[in-house]
Amino acid sequence: MEKFINKNSSIIIAVIMAFFAIVSILNAKNDSAIFDEIAHIPAGYSYVSQHDTRLNPEHPPLIKDIAGLPLLLLNLKFDTTQPFWTGDLPNAWDEGQWAAGRSLLYESGNDSDQIILWSRLPIVLLSILLGLFLFKWGKELAGTSAGVFALILYAFDPNILGHNHFVTTDLGVAAFLTFSFYYFLKFIKLPSWKNVGLGGLFLGFLLVSKFSSIIALPIFGLTLIIYSLAKNNRNGKNNWKTRLGNLGKYLLKGLAAFAVAAIVIWIVYKANNYAMPKETFDKTIDFFFAVDDSNPKATITNNLLHNLNKSALTRPWATYAFGPAWTVKRVVGGNGAYFMGKVGNGFTNYFPIVFLIKETIPFLFLALFALFFTFKQTIVSALSFKKIKSKIGTFLRNSVVEYSLFLFIVVYAYISIQGGLNIGFRHLFPILPLAYLLIAKKVFEFIKKTKPKARHSLMIIIAILVSWQIGAAMLAYPSYTSYFNESIGGSKNGYKYVTDSNTDWGQDLNRLKIWLDQHPEITKINIDYFGGGNPQLLFGDKYAAWSDGKRPVEAGWYAISENYLMGSIYDTKRDPSETYSWTRNYAPVDQIGKSILIYHVTKPLNQ
Repeated sequence: MEKFINKNSSIIIAVIMAFFAIVSILNAKNDSAIFDEIAHIPAGYSYVSQHDTRLNPEHPPLIKDIAGLPLLLLNLKFDTTQPFWTGDLPNAWDEGQWAAGRSLLYESGNDSDQIILWSRLPIVLLSILLGLFLFKWGKELAGTSAGVFALILYAFDPNILGHNHFVTTDLGVAAFLTFSFYYFLKFIKLPSWKNVGLGGLFLGFLLVSKFSSIIALPIFGLTLIIYSLAKNNRNGKNNWKTRLGNLGKYLLKGLAAFAVAAIVIWIVYKANNYAMPKETFDKTIDFFFAVDDSNPKATITNNLLHNLNKSALTRPWATYAFGPAWTVKRVVGGNGAYFMGKVGNGFTNYFPIVFLIKETIPFLFLALFALFFTFKQTIVSALSFKKIKSKIGTFLRNSVVEYSLFLFIVVYAYISIQGGLNIGFRHLFPILPLAYLLIAKKVFEFIKKTKPKARHSLMIIIAILVSWQIGAAMLAYPSYTSYFNESIGGSKNGYKYVTDSNTDWGQDLNRLKIWLDQHPEITKINIDYFGGGNPQLLFGDKYAAWSDGKRPVEAGWYAISENYLMGSIYDTKRDPSETYSWTRNYAPVDQIGKSILIYHVTKPLNQ
């Protein structure tokens, strides 16, 4: 099988990426606007057209820039005299970013479908580049077959396919984290000034893709220290004086790489906000970090940001520093969501359970196998006490890719579990490409160590798992965002366990329109929709706005987003008579794209 893959790798990769690209473009065209795109799309367009980052400053600009650039070709109407831009709404630009999205997409005479598609295509392209990059890196780590294997895990992961066409930072940060790790490790192994520059460049891109990427910095620093102290010179030996000398050289070049990254951050932010008035950002600072806040950290942050904002030279640093500060504040505060029969935040078992029910069974099996095989290797090596010190040194020198990637996965997962942002499996996306690589490496490392007689059986098992992975992706089309594995009965049951971007982000409003067109007998439908689409424009006279507390519940048709449904039923702070508890007496007539439930009430409910 390996000979076949090696010989036909170009054809295999072309077929995989063709499937990946076609499905991604189809979903980019057919999925309605999701909730977060209503803020991200206008923000990206305003950055590249107005050079002003007042909208959506809690996320860095790079991914939004990439999405916004094609929109410059569309001659869009974007009225900067409106309150969403002037900051005259009650919650200033925090509210303004959502109002800007509604204005740009639905209220200014622009073609909303065209805007959504054009802004999504660059994200799809970035996801294609990430796939090809994973093949390249996997091939370097363990051969062509391992590269193809890593690519299959990525390209046929329904969760990736469910988000790689949305204008959000989730796929983007996964891509730039992978690029940054690759060039950092290249610098570690060969600390030439060229690699210093490349490492710093991609570190800078990473830091302006999503603020949570800062977690990579201590991992990079620790890896640099460990590797420089473990590194041998040309004759294979080093005394501690030489090792400390290595450490000094690495630290110097590491700081140089960080300086390059800092310059990249300054350039990106300067290009994005050079037209933003100082007073605009002053107002943003005071809104998010009030000077009279009871938390002294907010006051300190307020003073620091105002001082940096005083000069045009340091203003890019101010607008960047705002993001991590706001991210920390938001993580501490958390986000409420439905999970396993409860509504709240800070569930420490949230990400472990969501990971287990949203990733494919083949992936979970392979991940478990890779962990077990690594553990076995470690135990066998440790039990052989001969030259244990030498073995540790060899491991630290030769396995820098494995332990640095694995360390990041563990640290990132731990921080996510401890945080309060329980709003989606997508927050674990940064670790997925690294996991694909590590799994591929360990699987093919095991294959090479297997005796020829057993290797045939092993390859059959691998083929079954790969077929399962591919089949899961094909069968899940087009409802990738709402994908759940067979352990809970599949995607149709996902909303019973967890909602928000795991299940219902608003992606299926267009599919509800298709369903309604197939049922001409329905002349009026009550809709409670969570997302970024506009049901009033889409359904016209058939549309009636609905909400969980609206009474009386008349006879008729109801389309309810699962996010709102479950969040209402399990909200213990509310009277059940004011929630969607009444839906428990009805079986849904249909389920649209695994995220919207259809109910038919045949007679008015007694309230």
